[in-house]
Amino acid sequence: MNLNTALRAVFGIALLTAMDAVIKAQMQQHPFLLALFMRFAAGGLCALVVLAFLRPAFPTHASLIGNSLRVPVVILTAGSFFYSVSVLPLAEALTLSFLAPVFVALLGALILKERLDGRILQALGFGLAGMLVMVWPRLQGGVTGAELGVAAALFSAISYAFNLILLRRIAVKEHPAIIVLFQNAGPALCLAWPAYFVFQPMNGSDLLAYLGAGALGVAGHLSLTSAFARAPASRLAPIEYTALVWASLLGWSVFGEVPLWTTFAGAVLIVCGAFAVSRR
Repeated sequence: MNLNTALRAVFGIALLTAMDAVIKAQMQQHPFLLALFMRFAAGGLCALVVLAFLRPAFPTHASLIGNSLRVPVVILTAGSFFYSVSVLPLAEALTLSFLAPVFVALLGALILKERLDGRILQALGFGLAGMLVMVWPRLQGGVTGAELGVAAALFSAISYAFNLILLRRIAVKEHPAIIVLFQNAGPALCLAWPAYFVFQPMNGSDLLAYLGAGALGVAGHLSLTSAFARAPASRLAPIEYTALVWASLLGWSVFGEVPLWTTFAGAVLIVCGAFAVSRR
């Protein structure tokens, strides 16, 4: 993996973390389903603009099927993650999602036939230990909104890993603009009907916020998709951990969130696992 590919992935993660912060703020004002729909609708609009500008070749029949199959996975991944973001501090939700790269490495070996060795199993051990350290304070008071947020984040990590594996299979053959259009417009169409029942009037600032989130999401996914087309999933997976820096800064500056020490302790263990996967 060269430096340019790594920087593409880092930039994509930074943009997507900023998008998470925008949607977290909007979910404090609008119903969950409506905010989720608006995120994808704005992203779909931005993706159409990018598509009109780049004018890639029309997708093949296999590409249409592969991209369409990703739509429900994208909805499950985004829905569970944004629910966790709505009830947990941003840095904590992002740190829980850090288990996804470990699952990416495992699924990359199982599905993409990428090399599986002891380093990946070592990363899994570090990742599970880090997750237990981080969520322990949340498990002391019974099942509450926070505990459900933890469960949602863990589910999102698994579905996100599967989503990235599907992305890896498509990204080597399809233009990133086509992929990003499908993963925004597809969920928007599926969520339009349920969002209708919780619709609330919005002012101009709300619409601009969602449009900004859509632009951040499209730019982030374009950058990340481009990186995954150039390097194995297991090599790019550890770069996901750079999100903790952006999430901690945004959570503190925008929402006044101060992460628990267990969040950082768990992140250290998980990052150790990332190095176990990425070292040659």
